Amino acid sequence: MNPSPATAAGPQTGPATRWDDDPVLTVEHLTMRFGGLVAVGDLSFNVGHGDITALIGPNGAGKTTVFNCVTGFYKPTEGRIVMRHGPGRQQQAVDAVTASGLRYKAANDGAVFLLERMPDYEITKSAKVARTFQNIRLFGGMTVLENLLVAQHNPLMIASGFTFGGIIGLPAYARAQGEAVDRAVYWMEHVNLLDRADDPAGDLPYGAQRRLEIARAMCTRPELLCLDEPAAGLNPRESAELNQLLQFIRSEGTSVLLIEHDMGVVMEISDHIIVLDYGIKISDGDPSFVKSDPKVIAAYLGVDDEAEIDVPEVRAEVAAVIHEAGSGAQAAGPTRPEGGRT
Repeated sequence: MNPSPATAAGPQTGPATRWDDDPVLTVEHLTMRFGGLVAVGDLSFNVGHGDITALIGPNGAGKTTVFNCVTGFYKPTEGRIVMRHGPGRQQQAVDAVTASGLRYKAANDGAVFLLERMPDYEITKSAKVARTFQNIRLFGGMTVLENLLVAQHNPLMIASGFTFGGIIGLPAYARAQGEAVDRAVYWMEHVNLLDRADDPAGDLPYGAQRRLEIARAMCTRPELLCLDEPAAGLNPRESAELNQLLQFIRSEGTSVLLIEHDMGVVMEISDHIIVLDYGIKISDGDPSFVKSDPKVIAAYLGVDDEAEIDVPEVRAEVAAVIHEAGSGAQAAGPTRPEGGRT
């Protein structure tokens, strides 16, 4: 099934939005089940080229599950995830690679990738999607500089002829090594860690480790950077620095998709916001649209029996997901979920 642009777009009404006309990533009818548990149900959205897009929702809404599907940690039960290099929707190329059974296809003005068909390492290497995690995953015993060089391991290994050229000092390897160090220095400067280049990453304060993890991801030269709660645990000053860093990354031409609970960060820097609740999308639009959406207010603040905010659409959607989960559980038998809503 090849959804139209309108199908993948969100509920915000009015003229077509930038992220629908020029998406770097399109998620179409994504469903992820763990046994009988539907963690994400029939989710569709676009991430625009050069945009900062926020994926928000209460705890357990399915946000990290979406990230894990996009980055290859999970293989979705259903749906299509399209990554594009180049402008526009490139719909003919998308349809061609879908019908061919291939993982990706080069086009005249770029390339398209079907991420649900690709292993995780190839998503990073070829589709140029990088991510960070809720829990910091640095190499604590390595220096700051070494952490950034590790992120460039693949081009260095190729330039070295898989170690032999590095041993004998081939000029190509020397050039690649110099470029890797230059790139590492560039990002250390922009995350204010140049003076800590030779310090072990594990000795850095928490906020500095967060910035280092983002810098390490940027050293892979991604087209799309996925950040899972980058502001978690940061104080107000560090959150302001994070906002500046993300805006700089956008100015470098990298699109950003982030999960975040800090609404101050989300509303200040996001071009586009998608809201999930119980694994389904309840709102999709720009910050001014989302923050005034009654469905979002209900999801975050809750409603009681006498509340003026009534969201029958949400109740109907949740009931449909619960019904689908029950049907799936009966068909699958008493399989215990291996994961859960994240």
